[in-house]
Amino acid sequence: MEDQLFGLGSKVIHSVYGKGIVVDVGMSEYTIWVKRRGELQVAHGDDRLEATEHIALDGDRLTLDEVKKAINSIFHHWNLNSEPVSLGEKWDGGKMLLQPANLELKPKEIPIETFFHKIVMLRDRIRVMEQKINSNKKMSDEDKVDLQQYLTRIYGSLTTFNVLFKYKEDHFKGESSK
Repeated sequence: MEDQLFGLGSKVIHSVYGKGIVVDVGMSEYTIWVKRRGELQVAHGDDRLEATEHIALDGDRLTLDEVKKAINSIFHHWNLNSEPVSLGEKWDGGKMLLQPANLELKPKEIPIETFFHKIVMLRDRIRVMEQKINSNKKMSDEDKVDLQQYLTRIYGSLTTFNVLFKYKEDHFKGESSK
C-alpha cells in the first residue's frame, strides 16, 4: 500500500474538492492544495481521490510503531513519561510521627502519602537538574562529571526512603559498591 501513496507534487482530483496538488504526506493523510479552497487534509484511503499525474513517494517513511518508539525513547531520555510512582501498600493510609525529644512539646503528624509525594517531587527535580547539567553546552566535560558525582551522592543519601516505594525500579540509586 505504501508504494501506492502519492508523493509530493502529485496532481490529484477529488470528486468533492476538485483538482489539487499534494504538498505534504503525513502518516495517515495528505495535505492537498486546491485552488479557491487552499490546503485540505484528505485521508490516504479516501476513495474519492485519484491521481491525474502520479509522482512516486520518495524517501524512507516511518511506520506508526516506529514513530511511537522514537517518541517514547525521547520521553524516557528527558523523563517526560510522568508515570505515577506507587507507594508501597503497607504504607497506604499511614502517618509519619515526628516526636521531639522534649515530650512536653507536641509531635507533628504527616500523612505518609504527603511525605512520599514530596520525596518523589524531589527525585524528579534532581533528575531534571541532572539532565540540564548533561545537556549544557557551556560546561566542560570535567565540570559535568564533577557535578554528576555530587548528584550521585545526593541519590545515595536518599536511599533511606526506598522503603516507601512499591517498585524497586523507582528506588534511589547512589554510588555502586564496586
